[in-house]
Amino acid sequence: MNLTIENILLVGSLLLLVSIIAGKTTYKFGVPTLLLFLFIGMLAGSDGIGGIRFDNPKLAQFIGIVSLNFILFSGGLDTNWKDVKPILKEGVVLSTLGVLLTAVSLGIFVYYVTDFTIYESLLLGSIVSSTDAAAVFSILRSKSIALKTNLRPTLELESGSNDPMAYVLTLAFLTLVIHQDQSFISIIPLFLQQMVLGGIAGIAFGVSSKYIINKIKLDFEGLYPVLVITLMFITFSATDFVGGNGFLAIYICAVYLGNQDLIHKKTILKMFDGLAWLMQIVLFLTLGLLVFPSQIIPYMGIGLLISVFLILVARPIGVFISLIFFKMKLKRRFYISWVGLRGAVPIVFATYPLLAGIDKAHMIFNIVFFISVTSILIQGTTLSIVAKWLNVALPEQAKRLTATDLLMSDNPKAEMKEILITSGCFAVDKKIVELGFPKNAIIAMIIRDNNYMTPNGATVIKAEDTLIVLADKHNVFDEVYKALEK
Repeated sequence: MNLTIENILLVGSLLLLVSIIAGKTTYKFGVPTLLLFLFIGMLAGSDGIGGIRFDNPKLAQFIGIVSLNFILFSGGLDTNWKDVKPILKEGVVLSTLGVLLTAVSLGIFVYYVTDFTIYESLLLGSIVSSTDAAAVFSILRSKSIALKTNLRPTLELESGSNDPMAYVLTLAFLTLVIHQDQSFISIIPLFLQQMVLGGIAGIAFGVSSKYIINKIKLDFEGLYPVLVITLMFITFSATDFVGGNGFLAIYICAVYLGNQDLIHKKTILKMFDGLAWLMQIVLFLTLGLLVFPSQIIPYMGIGLLISVFLILVARPIGVFISLIFFKMKLKRRFYISWVGLRGAVPIVFATYPLLAGIDKAHMIFNIVFFISVTSILIQGTTLSIVAKWLNVALPEQAKRLTATDLLMSDNPKAEMKEILITSGCFAVDKKIVELGFPKNAIIAMIIRDNNYMTPNGATVIKAEDTLIVLADKHNVFDEVYKALEK
C-alpha cells in the first residue's frame, strides 16, 4: 500500500494506537516498548502484513532529526543540575573520549572481519558509537530503576550529551569515505568548530530563551509550550546554520531552562514529556517502515558478531579508559558499560551514507539496524537484572525524587501558612517566577483587596498581599521567607 494524503492520517493514527496499546501489554513481560514500536513499523512495511511501501531515507532522516530535537530537549529539561554537577566531568569525558574510543575500537574490529576500507569501518563504528538518549531515558524512567549514588544522572547525562560527538564523527568519516584524498587531520577543524560553536550557542540561546519566556506576555497558557518549541527549533537550526552542532546546542539550552524558574513551567514540562513519547513512537515506527527485513537476513551473522564485540569489548574499552582517572567502584563502571543501548539514533545516522550514495551504504544501514535491535533486546531487557546483580540498585521506595519529579507530581502538601507581604519585602512588584521559590512549596492563593486570586508564574506580587503558601514540610517555610524577603 502506498502512502497518500487520503490515507496517511488513518494509517498513522492506527499505528500509533496499536503501538500504545501493545506497549502497555508487553511492558508487563519486560519487553522494551521502543523495540515493539520498531517491530510494528516493520510489520506494517512492504515486507510485512501491512504492505506499506516506504523507501525514502531523506524523509526518514528529516523525521529522525525533528524527533531527536524533542527527545533531547525533553531529556535536558528533566536534567537536574544539582545531581549532574558532581559527575559533570565523568559525563563529559564519557560523551566525548568514550564515544571516540568506542568508535575507533569497533572500527578497527570491523576492518579486520569485513572487506570494508578503514574509513568505511570507522564510519560504521562512529554511527553506533553513542548510547541512545531515547532508549536510555525511556527504559530507565518507564521501569523506575532506582540506582545508587550518582549513577543514574551519569547515565542520563552521557546519553543526552554524546549524540553530538557521534554525529560529528559520522560526518567526519563520511567525508573521508567520499573524499579519500583528504587526510585524517583535515577533520579536526570540523570537530572543534561543531563542538565549540554548539556549546556557545546552547548557553546563549538558553539565557535568551529564559528571558523571552518570562518577559513575553501571552494571553493563553497553552501558547507557552508552543513558544518553547519554537525556541527549540530556532536554537537547533540557527546553530546548524553557523556551522555548530545543533544537537549539543538544544541539549545545553534545555538543561539550562530546566533548572530555571519559568512561567508555566509545569505545563511546559508535561507537554514536552508527552511530545517526547510521541516522537519516540513516530521515530521508531518510521525507521521500522524504512527497513526491509528480507535485506537484513544476509547480514545477520556479521551483524551479530559486530554487536557482541560492541557490547562486550568496544563499549567497555570506551568506558573503562575514559574513567581511569576518576574514583569509581568497579561495579559502577561495569554497569555504565552495560547501559550502552543503541536505538534509533544510530539508524538515523545510518541514513547519511544512504543519501551520500557511497558503495556500501545499504550494507552499513542493515548492519546498524541489526546492532540497534540486538542492543535494545539484550541490554534493554536486562538493565534491572544487571543492576541487582552488581548491587547498584536501590529499592523502589528508596528512590529520591528530583526537583522535576516534585514539580510534576501532585503530592499533597502537609503545611499551610498565610504570609502578609509588607511594603519593605523584596517580593513587592516581583513576578513569582523571579523569586526563586523552593520547589516543594507553592503559592496556592493570593488575597488582594479582599479578593481571592489563583496565581501563576507571571503574577506580580503587591504590597499588602496575603499569600496562602502550601509546603510538604514545616522547615521549608524558612526557604520561603528567604525567597520573599532576601
